[in-house]
Amino acid sequence: MQNPRIGMIGLGLMGLGIATNIVKKGFALTAMEHPGNQPLGDLIAAGAQTAPTAQAVAQASDIVILCVNGSAQVEAILAGETGLLAGLREGMTVIDCSTSVPGSTQQVAATLAQRGVRFMDAAMTRTPNEAMQGRLNLLIGGDAALLEECRPLLSTFAENIVHAGAVSAGHSMKLLHNFVSLGSVTLLAEAAACARRSGIDDAVFVEVLEKGGGWGAALERLKPYLLRGETTGLRFSMANALKDLGYYADMAHETGSHDAAAKAMHGTLAAACKAVDPQTMIPEIVGVLAKTGSLKG
Repeated sequence: MQNPRIGMIGLGLMGLGIATNIVKKGFALTAMEHPGNQPLGDLIAAGAQTAPTAQAVAQASDIVILCVNGSAQVEAILAGETGLLAGLREGMTVIDCSTSVPGSTQQVAATLAQRGVRFMDAAMTRTPNEAMQGRLNLLIGGDAALLEECRPLLSTFAENIVHAGAVSAGHSMKLLHNFVSLGSVTLLAEAAACARRSGIDDAVFVEVLEKGGGWGAALERLKPYLLRGETTGLRFSMANALKDLGYYADMAHETGSHDAAAKAMHGTLAAACKAVDPQTMIPEIVGVLAKTGSLKG
């Protein structure tokens, strides 16, 4: 389909960047109004339209992109008199960029297929900075032909697109990625907090790890906080990290996989979320752990 009309539900930190690039590349876009959205003034000035419900977004679109918090939110968007299902037409496509439980993703895809609607999960990695730059990584679960059909749209906001496999494989790969990524950040945060409590300067901690075995993406994302008290390296809340590691733990349990490290990381984040506002950015867990010492879940 040439020049498909795009619908967007979920314009938070990641979704706004996605929507901005879609409009910038000339696609017509309708965004669902929601109090959780980032300010949409610039997007509307660039030509985007808004609609009050998921049903109205679907009615104005050929392809609908979901970029919400998780499986519960995706399922809620589908339901109800003004939900997405009420507005979808046969032949449309739904692309889910959320971080979701693979089992739920498969159920959503089956529900849509009964109505003749195609589905693809397109889980994201990287940060809101890359979303605004149009440089996300996408992990695709779904039909290869559908991916190729949607590639021009996806390429407006993604630098790297990997076909992970069948429906839900993108979401499975995202959970594996976030376990490694967020788990590494949590591990480094514990070490940085211990360093502070041991009298080691943050700059020394960073320098030694950079020149040794601790260098990597996790350290680069924590470094702005350790050196300057800034969370710009990882604008991701403790609550979202806890949610993602919880999803991973569920997947590990369902597949009979070893999960001792996952349980430990989840426990640290759960305790941190009890100690401070769960919307606190994850780099700040260093300060929480340094101040409180050992946390109890």
